[in-house]
Formats: sequence, C-alpha cells, structure tokens
Amino acid sequence: MKRAIFMVLFLVSCAESRGNDYQTAMDDYTANKVQAIIRTHVIPAAGEKPGEIIAAVSSAFLTTPYQENTLIGSTEVSEVLVADFHGVDCFTLIDYVRALSQAHDQKTFLSNLISTRYVGGRVSYLSRKHFFTDWSATQPLNATDVTRQLSAKAVTVVKQLNRKADGSTYIPGLPVIARKISYIPAHAIDSAVLDKLQTGDYVGVWTPLAGLDVTHVGIVIKSGGKVWFRNASSLKINRQVVDSPFTDYMASKPGIIVLRPH
Repeated sequence: MKRAIFMVLFLVSCAESRGNDYQTAMDDYTANKVQAIIRTHVIPAAGEKPGEIIAAVSSAFLTTPYQENTLIGSTEVSEVLVADFHGVDCFTLIDYVRALSQAHDQKTFLSNLISTRYVGGRVSYLSRKHFFTDWSATQPLNATDVTRQLSAKAVTVVKQLNRKADGSTYIPGLPVIARKISYIPAHAIDSAVLDKLQTGDYVGVWTPLAGLDVTHVGIVIKSGGKVWFRNASSLKINRQVVDSPFTDYMASKPGIIVLRPH
C-alpha cells in the first residue's frame, strides 16, 4: 500500500514576491515529529553551540530507514517542497537536521528547509543545492568550508561540477560549475585532524569522479572520547541512520571535505 501524503499549498510572502508558488508535501507523521524534535531536542539545547544542537537533533533520526528518491521534482516535473521523515538518504538527512536545528515551530522549519535546500530560496529543481559544496559556495550559505584549516596536507583542485567524463551532464539544464575544492586525503586524516573536527561538522566523502564533489555525506559526532560519522547508510547491513566509527569508515575512502555550521 502506498503511504498517503498530505499535500498542502504553502505560499509565503517572500515566495509570492518572487513569483515562486510551490506545493509542500508533508504528512501527519512528519509534522508531528517536527514538533516533537523541536520540543525535546531544539528548545532544551537553546544557547548551546550550533554543533551541539545539530548533534541533539540528528540523534532523533538514528535508526530512521534509508530511503532514496523521496524528493519530487525534475526538469519535467514541478518541484515540491518535500519533508518526509519516514525515510532519508544522506543528503535529505542533513537538510532536515540543519532546518530543524534553527527552528522553533513548523513554519520556521519549512522556511529553513527552503533556505537549506535551494539557492536563493527559490523552490525549483534547478535551484536545488545538488552538490555538497553548494552549502558553502551558494547563497544563502549553510556552512563554512574549513577543510584547509584542518590539515596542511589538504589538496585543492578545480572541478567542473555537473560535467561527466564524456562531456554530458548529470543534471540537464543545470550549467557546469567550475569550482575550486579542497579535500583532505584519507591517509592524512591523523589525530591532529580528528582533534580539530567538531561535533556537528558536516563531512562529505570526496570523489575524484568527473562532475561530482562527494559521494556521501554525514555529521561528525564526538562522544565518549571517540569520533563518529552519523550518516544515512545505504549499506545492506545497515539501511538506516547509524553512527559509524569515523576513522574506520574513512580509511577506505579517497578523502573528506569538511563544512562547519554557522
């Protein structure tokens, strides 16, 4: 049986002024969980550092099933502002966590979700922040890139985001974006880097593949003297949001990009 989705038309004044009318898809389960997370994880953490609030909020998603393709929109289908807590992938997880961490009710959560997910706050498929480094390179900024501050061994390259090796694009209609990107190679993730990581940092797994910046994202959690990578894992053994030992997880990966929340 397909899960029923409660559809509402959510028109905010700033969207209307830009002619950006859109629909919001959010069912009762998600709406109730938004309120519960704000009440039990955001409000009690008021005054804490942004990273600590992110840690608290993201803990509410542990064991949430992994589910991809939950967003609605393409070059042929009108974009819908989707909030769906029944299942998350690695990107929607950090979308929801950031939006919730700065919310005080459902309305501000949805407003924050727009600014988190879309360039210029415009709800459209081509305005989505499709790449992890969009979070620190496009307005409104979601975080600051601190990768080079964490290691003198960070490597900087220029990538043509959205352009595949064969010259075609991953997202038709989206321009190719020339972007300078820094990453820390896996072999350089030493104790000094781990010490400089902070709870709540957003980490992307760097990829050398043409046209992409990362293949996976998650959140740094420091607890009990250990460093964890909180992520929506697609691995068959997990298929849910889990905490993975950071160094073990990254040992076989090409490297990391680190963005720090404001």
